[in-house]
Amino acid sequence: MNAPSPATTAAARTAAGQVPLPASLAPRAEGPRIYNLFPLLVGRVSAWTAELPRIAALGFDWVYLNPFHQTGGSRSLYAVADPDRLDERFRDQDGTSDDEQIRRFCAAASAQRLSVMTDLVINHTAMDGPLAAQRPDLFVKDAEGNIESPYAVDPDDPSKRTVWGDLAELDYHAEASRRELTGLWSAYVNRLQDLGVRGFRCDAAYKVPATVWREVIAAAKALESDCLFAAETLGCTFEEAQSTAGAGFDYLFNSFAWWDLKASWALEQYERLRVIAPSIAFPENHDMARLAAELGDDPTAIAMRLKARYALSAFFSSGVLMPIGYEWGYRRSLHVVETTPDTRETDTGIDISGYVAAINALRAELPAANVEGAQARISSPDAPYAALLRFDTGHGASARSATLMLYNPTDISVAVEPGVLLARVGGGLGDFIDRTPEVAPITFQPGVAMALVPGEVRILAADLAGAIQAPELSTPSGEGRVVIEAVMPEIDGGRSPVKRVVGESVQVTADIFSDGHEIIDAEILSRVVGQSDWRADRMVFVDNDRWGGHFPLLRNARYEFTIQAWRDGYSSWVRDTLKKRNAGVDVRLETIEGVTFVMGAAENARGSDGDRLKALVADLDAQESGSAAQLDLMLEPENASLIRRHAPRINLSRYPVNVPVIADRLAARFSAWYEIFPRSQSMDVTRHGTFDDVIRRLPEIRELGFDVLYFTPIHPIGKTNRKGKNNTLTALPGDVGSVYAVGSEEGGHEAVHPDLGTLDDFRRLVAASHAYGMEIALDFAIQCSPDHPWIKNHPEWFEWRPDGTLKFAENPPKKYEDISNVHFYGGALPSLWIELRDIVLGWAKLGARIFRVDNPHTKPIPFWEWMIAEVNARYPDVIFLAEAFTRPKMMKKLAKAGYQQSYTYFTWRDTKPELIAYSTELAGDMGEYYRPNFFANTPDINPIYLQTSGRSGFVIRATLAATLSSVWGIYNGFEMCEAEPYPGKEEYLNSEKYELKAWDYHRPGNIRDHIIKLNHIRRDNPALWDFRNVTFTGAYNHQIIGYAKTTPDGDNCIFVLVNLDPRNRQECTYEVPLWLLGQPDDGTVEVEDLLLGYKFELRGKSHRIALDPAERSTVIWRLRAPTRIA
Repeated sequence: MNAPSPATTAAARTAAGQVPLPASLAPRAEGPRIYNLFPLLVGRVSAWTAELPRIAALGFDWVYLNPFHQTGGSRSLYAVADPDRLDERFRDQDGTSDDEQIRRFCAAASAQRLSVMTDLVINHTAMDGPLAAQRPDLFVKDAEGNIESPYAVDPDDPSKRTVWGDLAELDYHAEASRRELTGLWSAYVNRLQDLGVRGFRCDAAYKVPATVWREVIAAAKALESDCLFAAETLGCTFEEAQSTAGAGFDYLFNSFAWWDLKASWALEQYERLRVIAPSIAFPENHDMARLAAELGDDPTAIAMRLKARYALSAFFSSGVLMPIGYEWGYRRSLHVVETTPDTRETDTGIDISGYVAAINALRAELPAANVEGAQARISSPDAPYAALLRFDTGHGASARSATLMLYNPTDISVAVEPGVLLARVGGGLGDFIDRTPEVAPITFQPGVAMALVPGEVRILAADLAGAIQAPELSTPSGEGRVVIEAVMPEIDGGRSPVKRVVGESVQVTADIFSDGHEIIDAEILSRVVGQSDWRADRMVFVDNDRWGGHFPLLRNARYEFTIQAWRDGYSSWVRDTLKKRNAGVDVRLETIEGVTFVMGAAENARGSDGDRLKALVADLDAQESGSAAQLDLMLEPENASLIRRHAPRINLSRYPVNVPVIADRLAARFSAWYEIFPRSQSMDVTRHGTFDDVIRRLPEIRELGFDVLYFTPIHPIGKTNRKGKNNTLTALPGDVGSVYAVGSEEGGHEAVHPDLGTLDDFRRLVAASHAYGMEIALDFAIQCSPDHPWIKNHPEWFEWRPDGTLKFAENPPKKYEDISNVHFYGGALPSLWIELRDIVLGWAKLGARIFRVDNPHTKPIPFWEWMIAEVNARYPDVIFLAEAFTRPKMMKKLAKAGYQQSYTYFTWRDTKPELIAYSTELAGDMGEYYRPNFFANTPDINPIYLQTSGRSGFVIRATLAATLSSVWGIYNGFEMCEAEPYPGKEEYLNSEKYELKAWDYHRPGNIRDHIIKLNHIRRDNPALWDFRNVTFTGAYNHQIIGYAKTTPDGDNCIFVLVNLDPRNRQECTYEVPLWLLGQPDDGTVEVEDLLLGYKFELRGKSHRIALDPAERSTVIWRLRAPTRIA
C-alpha cells in the first residue's frame, strides 16, 4: 500500500490547529517510481497488460498512461474528443466494453503491485469534439464569438505565437462555466477511480485555476484518500507553481532533465519548490528528444550515460519518471500523433534494465531519496565533477540520513578528494557508504583519492552517526574564571624547554582577562626544578589584555615557571568607591565593605606586614563604622599598597603548564671553537701526537682567541677493515686509520688511544686548558670498529646478517666497512642506553664538560631526551653540540630534546638572500630553543666557496661566522686558508681523518691576525654574545651585506659590512642603523673601526663605501650615540 498522501497529512495536522510542515517533508514510505507506458507505442490494452510484469520487475510502482480516450480529427492524444470512450487505436476487439478493458488493466497492474496513473487534461478538449459542439458556452471565445485555441508566446519574440488549432480552450473565468466544468471533471475523475486508476498527471496544471483543482482533488480524495495528483507545471513561473500546488497537489514535475549540473538554476528551483510540494524528476519525457539520440553511436558509452542520467534523476527528487524505451536506448522520439507499435525499435544493443531495477530498489531503501529534503551541490562550480548532497530533512542539523551523488560528466577520468567534500557536509553523519549498483564499492574517506571514469555516477549514503559515549554529568568547580593563555615563551605546549643562560631574566607575556569589569592581577611563579618553594614576580598590564613580567635565572639549572592570576577585589573596590565619592554619592556601605578587605589581608599576611595590618584593623575599629575617617585610613598610599599585597585573591586561576626553562652557562650561547686532531699535534708526520703535544700548543691556540678546544675522537682505533689514506679500502703499514672507527683490544669509548697517553695525562690536559682559559670538548661518536669489545661482550647491541656476519654501517650506496652501528631497541634497551650514559658521565668526571655528538640524527630522540637529562641532572654545566646536517625538523627536534648547541646550514649559505633568510630564521621563534654553532669548515666539509675564493674568502666566511652567530668555530687549517679539495668533492685532499698531519701554522697567506681580532672583538662587545639580536640593514648592492647587533639596554652596538665577493671590489650606499641608538635619520654617531683601530663620526643615515678584497673585505664598527660618548 502507498503511504497517505502528503497533502492529506498536512491537512489533518492543520485541522488539529497546528501549522503544518511543508508537504515535501511529510513522512512517507517511498516516493513514486513511475514508468511511462506510452500507449501509441505499445498498442491495444492487452499489449499494455503484457508489459506489466516487465515494468514491475524494473522496480517501478506506478505505470503512467498518456491520454487513451477517443481523440479528435488531429489524432493527437492530448486532443481528447470523448473522455468516456477508448481511442480505437487502443481498444481490444474482444467484445468487452471500454470501461471493462480499463478496469481489467488496472486490476492486472494491481496484481503486479503497480498503481495506474493517467493524464488529466482539463484545460482544453478537441476542437471537433462533442463538448465543443454541444456546449460552446463552456469555452473561451474570441471577439467574433468563435472558440479560441490555446497558444504559447515565444519568450524571446512576443510577436511569435504557437497556436494549437486542434484544441479548444475551456473557460474557467466565467463563474457559471467554471462551476459546471468543475463538476464535470470531478465526476470524470471519480469514474476513472472506480475503474481502478489511482493517480493523475495533470497536464499544464497551472493553466487551470487553483480553485478548480482544489475541488476536483478534494472530491477524488474523499473517495480515495491516497489518490495521487502530480502537477505538470513546466515552464510556468514560481508564483503559478506555488498557487497550483496550494490546491492540494501531492507532487510537481521539475525541470531536472534540462540541467547540466553546473548552472545554479535547478537547485534554486528545487529549494523554492520543495517547501511547496515534493517533486518528480525524469531523464527524458514523451515531449523531449530521446537522450540516446544525442550520445553518438557507441552502445557501451550510450548505456553508461543513460545509466548515469537515470540514477541522477532518481536521487534528485522524491519521485522519478522514466518513459518506455529509455532502458533500451531508443532514439526515436515519442510523438502524440505519429508514433505506432510499428515504430518500436529493436536490436539497439543496449539494455540497462538491470541497472534501472537496482536503482529503483536502492531508492526505495534509502530514506533520504524519498523525502524532498535540503539539497546542495558541494562540489565547486568549476570542478570537473558534480557532487550533490541531499538530506532527509530540511536542514542538515536535524538529518538522520543523506545521499551523496558523484558524477563525472567529462570524457576523461577525474579525481575526487573525499576530504574536501566531507568538510562541506556539515558533520553529524556517519560514514558515507558506496551503494552504487553493478560496480565494486569504493572507499570514501579523507586522504584516499577516488577516480570517476567518464560518465560515471556513484551513489553514497550515510546515516546519523552513532552517539558518542558521554562522560557522567559532573559538578562544576568554577575554576579558570580568570583566563590565562598565549603564554610566551613556551615551546610545544611545555613539551620542550626554553633555553637561556645564567644571569638572564626570562621575559614572560600572556593574555590574561576575565568576564565583567573587575580589576585583575597576575604574577609569575618560578623555581629550580626539584625545589618546593616558588618565587613570585608580579606581572604588569601591557595592552589589549596582554600582561608581561620577568624572573631571573640565578643558577646553572633547569627551571620551571607558570602564571597565576586573580580578580583583585580590593583594587576594584578602591576604583569604584573613589568614583562614587567623587560624584558625591554616599559611600558609607562601601567603606564598611572595604574594612572586610583589610581584615582579610591581615589574616593572610605574615611577619612585619601582618603586624602592620593588624594595627591598621585596630585603628579602623577605633573609628566610626563607615565613616570618612575609616575610608581615608584605607586609602592612604602606604596602607593601600600594604592591603593590596595581601588582600584575598578572588577566583585564583593558574596556568596548567609548568613551562621548563634551561639556564645554561654562558659558554652554551657564547664561545669560540677550535677543532684539532690530537694525534697530529707532534708537528712530525712520523710520530703520533700525545696529550703533552697538545699542552705545548695551548698558548698558541689561546692566542688565536678560542675558548673551546674540540678534539676529534681520542679512543683506540680498530685494525679490522682499517681505512687507508684518502679513505682507501686497504690500509698500508703505518696507516693510522679513521678516528671514528672506535674500539680495539685496548678498549672502547671509555678508553684513550695508548699513543695519546693515559687518563691521567688527559686530566693534566684538562687542567692545563683551564689554566689558559679554555676547556676541552670531546667527540662522542656512537659507532664501533669491528674490533670494539662491545661486539664480543654485547652482541645483542648490534645487527647481524643472516649469514652470521656483523652488519657494517651503510648510507647506500656508500659503505663504511670499518664501522658498525649499534641499535637502540630490542636487546639493547636499557643496557646500551645506560652504558652510553655512564661513558659520558665518566668523561665528565674527568673534567670534560662539552661533548660534540657525531650524527645524533641517526639515533632515537627518546634516547637523547633521556641521556641528556640524566647527565645534566648531575652535571648541569655539561654542553652537548649536535652535529646533525640533516632535515630541518630533525635538527630542530634534537635541539628540543636537550642539545644546547647545534650545527647549521651556514656552511652552504653563501649569498646575501640566503644569509639574511637563514639568520633571521635562527633569530626568530627558533632561537627560543635552537642555538647555532657556525662552523666555517669541518674535517668532513671543505666548502666549495672556500675551494676557489682564496685568502679573502676565508676572511669573509670567518667574519660572517664570528659576528652573525654568538658561537662559531673552525677546523684547524682554516686559519692557514687550507682548501685543496679531493677532486670533484666537498672534501679535503689527503684528509686528516685518515693520516697524521704536520701543519705549518704560520705559512704565508694565513689569516691568523684576522681571527685574533675577530675573537678579541667578540670578547669585548656583549652585543656579539647573542645571535637573536641581529638586525639587517640597507646595503644596496647584492654582494654587500650589512647588519647590526645591540645589547638589550642599547649600551653596545656593533655594525658590520661584508663584501661577499672574494675577487672583486664592490661598493654601495648603506644605511647606518641610527634608529637602534635612538637617533633620527639626520643624527650623528661616533664610529670606532675595530679592525683598523681608529675613530670617526658619521652624520645622517645614508653613506657610501667601497670594499676591495685586495685591501679589506669587511668593516666591523662599534657605534655610539652622542649621549654615550665619554
